[in-house]
Amino acid sequence: MRRAPSPALALLAASVLLCTGAAMADAPDDVVGQKLAPGIGYASAVKLAHQSNADDNGRLLLVYEPSGPGNVPLFESRDDGDSFKRIGSVDETAHRGDRSWALRWQPHLSELARSSGDLPAGTLLLAANAIRRDGDERITDQDLQLYASRDGGKTWTYRSSIVKGGGQPSDRLNKGVWEPYIVVLDDGRMVVFYSTEQHKAQGFNQLLAHRVSTDGGRTWGKEVFDVALPGGVERPGMAIVERIPGRGYAMVYENIDNTGGARNGQVHIKFSRDGLDWGDAGDRGTPIQTASGAYPSACPTIRWLPGETPDGVIVVAAQRAGGGGDAGGRTFYWNADGGRGPWWEAGAPVRKRTGNIHAGWTQAMIPRDDGTLLHVTSSSTANAPAPDETNEILFASAPLALNRYEAEDAVRRGGAQIDNVDASAYRKVRLASGPDAALAFDVVVGEAGPREITVRFADIGFAAAPRLRVNGDAAAGGVEPTSAEGWREARFTAPLKAGHNRIVVSNPERPLDYDYLAIGGPVSP
Repeated sequence: MRRAPSPALALLAASVLLCTGAAMADAPDDVVGQKLAPGIGYASAVKLAHQSNADDNGRLLLVYEPSGPGNVPLFESRDDGDSFKRIGSVDETAHRGDRSWALRWQPHLSELARSSGDLPAGTLLLAANAIRRDGDERITDQDLQLYASRDGGKTWTYRSSIVKGGGQPSDRLNKGVWEPYIVVLDDGRMVVFYSTEQHKAQGFNQLLAHRVSTDGGRTWGKEVFDVALPGGVERPGMAIVERIPGRGYAMVYENIDNTGGARNGQVHIKFSRDGLDWGDAGDRGTPIQTASGAYPSACPTIRWLPGETPDGVIVVAAQRAGGGGDAGGRTFYWNADGGRGPWWEAGAPVRKRTGNIHAGWTQAMIPRDDGTLLHVTSSSTANAPAPDETNEILFASAPLALNRYEAEDAVRRGGAQIDNVDASAYRKVRLASGPDAALAFDVVVGEAGPREITVRFADIGFAAAPRLRVNGDAAAGGVEPTSAEGWREARFTAPLKAGHNRIVVSNPERPLDYDYLAIGGPVSP
C-alpha cells in the first residue's frame, strides 16, 4: 500500500487562493487511546446480548491478530469497555498436536442472536484463518476455520473448515483465502463472506465470495461470487457486512489496484435485500467519498447506528484515506441518507499512529450504554513505526460528532484545504472573498423546523465574518466581524426541511478559515 506525500499549498492575496494539490493531514505526535496489548491488527469485538445467564449480557469480548507466537488471544470487559483483561485464547484444534499450524490471522468474533442448526442463541462464533508453515517459515496451507463456544467463551470447539487454500502470499500464483466474516440470517442460515485468490486462471486476481450453511456451520454450500472484477489487476477484499434497517444488508470492501491507480484501495459499498443476492458480481457498487472527493481506503469496517431519520447513520472506518482525506485514517466516514449521496468525516475515538500497512488493519466499533462508541484498532509505535510486529492494540470511547459537517468535505468554490492540527479533523478550508467563493453543505435532518447552526471559523488577519444561506434564504444571526486570533463560532438560526437541505457559507468581504458547520437540535419557537 502506498502513501502519497503532502503537496505544498500556496496562498496568494486577500481574495484569491491558489492550491498546488490536495493536502494530507499533518499528524500530531501523540496518539489517543489506551494500550491493550501488543498486536498487529484486525481487532474484532462483540457485546453479548443473548446469553442464558443474564449477568453475562453486556460483557464485551475482544480478539485480534497477535504479533507474537500463539493463537488468537481473547480478552473481556465487564465495564462496557473501560478496561479489559485477557481470559484465554482460541487455539487451532483441527490439526491437534501439529505445531506447524496456528489459528491467528483475520479473526472475526460474533454471537448468535438466534439458533442456527444445533447451535442455540447466545453461542459465540470465531472464524479465523489457520495457517501452516514449513521448516523455512514459508506458508504452505491456509484453512478458514469456524469455532463455537456455548459457555460464554470459556471453552471452544472446532466446528468446520469453510474453505482451504495455500501458498506463500508473496508468490504470484498462490491460492490464498482470507478474511472470513460470519452473518446469520433471520431464518438461521449462516453465511460466510471471504476473499479468495483461487480464480486467477479465470482472470480474477482476487474476488469476494460467500458460502451458506443450513446446519449451523457444520457444512458449507457452493461458492457464490459477490464482487469479481476481471482483468487480473483489481483485488476486491476484506468484506464486512452489516444489517441496515430498511435496506437489508450492506457490504463494504477495499478495492486494491495492483497498478497503484489513483484510487487504489478506495472503499466501496453494496446493498442486498436478503444478504445473499448482491447483484452482478462485476458491479463494484458505490464508492464511498465526500463531496470534495476524500475517501476511506483499505481495511474497512461498517457499523449502523440509530439517528434522527429512519435511515439512521452508516459509519465506516478504514486504515487510511485518499483524495485529500486524513491519510492517517483517524476519521470515520458517515452517511445519514442510507448510503446515498456524499459522506462526511468524524474524528475517531482512537487517533492511531501510522508507520506500516497493518496499523489500523480492520477495526472494531461497539456502541456503549452511555451513548459513546468504543473503538479498537492497532497503531504503530513511536520508537519502531515501520515493523508491524511492534504494533500495539489501542482502545478508547467517545461520542461521535454526527451533527458536525467538516468544511473540507463540503463542495467548495474558491477555497483550498490546509493541514491544521488544531482543526477537528486535522484540516481546514481557507475560503476566498468574492461573489463566487462558497462552501456548500448537503445536510439531512429528520424533522422540519428551526435549528441553530454553528460555524467554526478563524480570521486570517482581516476583520470578517461568515454569512449563511439555507435553502436559498439568508439565515438570521451570526457574529460581528473582528480580526481576533484563534477559532471562533458564529451562530445562526434558520428553518430546515425534513430531508435534504443546502446550506451555503460565504465571506464576500474578506477571506476566512473554516473548520466545520454543526447542526443543533430543534429550536422552540
